[in-house]
Amino acid sequence: MNYSLSPLGDQAVVISLGDEINEDTQHKVRILSHLLDQENPEWMIEYIPAFTTVTLFYSAVHFSHADELPYEVVSRKVDALMSTVSTGETEEARTIEIPVCYGGEFGPDLDFVAEHNNLTREEVIQIHSGGEYTVYMIGFAPGFPFIGGMSEKIAAPRRDSPRLKIPERTVGIAGMQTGVYPIETPGGWQLIGRTPMKLFTPEQDIPSLLRAGDRIHFKEISEDEYYSWEDASHAEDY
Repeated sequence: MNYSLSPLGDQAVVISLGDEINEDTQHKVRILSHLLDQENPEWMIEYIPAFTTVTLFYSAVHFSHADELPYEVVSRKVDALMSTVSTGETEEARTIEIPVCYGGEFGPDLDFVAEHNNLTREEVIQIHSGGEYTVYMIGFAPGFPFIGGMSEKIAAPRRDSPRLKIPERTVGIAGMQTGVYPIETPGGWQLIGRTPMKLFTPEQDIPSLLRAGDRIHFKEISEDEYYSWEDASHAEDY
């Protein structure tokens, strides 16, 4: 597996696994993440997977007695880890279906996306809910999935002026990507719907429902189905 290393501050190393955002590079990120989960070296504080990189944070104090800089020692250890990588060392991708109620108060920008692409609202919904998607990374906000694989037929630019408050679980489009806001936050994506499914539950040991590598399918639901799902979810909290 080809890769390159570079320092980030004095307690992190960036492992670059490709120059393009694509399925192959994302698979390499998953392989390395799986390996780090398995090995969990004592000098590692945490690692952060992204589109084309994995950033590994380490304890400089752990190497305080070494004759070399901590980065040089960690780089050799990373090289040793990478030499053991096998393309089969990864978890099987999960497939998760996310129900979405499109348009209306849940998706105020659905009409804009339709007009921008010379489509009807129904065509945008059909294309969005008919796609097969991959979660490339989690970032920006807790549990926020950057999802690739969306059809260029419904691509849309970000808003010129971001909204100061977007309700949690809102589904949006920005460029060739789609995503779901797991918590209430400012944002500039075009909003096309909302899901009743919780994507971020901080009280859980693993707070984010989605993770890099997951396969996503969106399913259109009615407003009545949305509220039924949401009521059932609230009932489970009590």
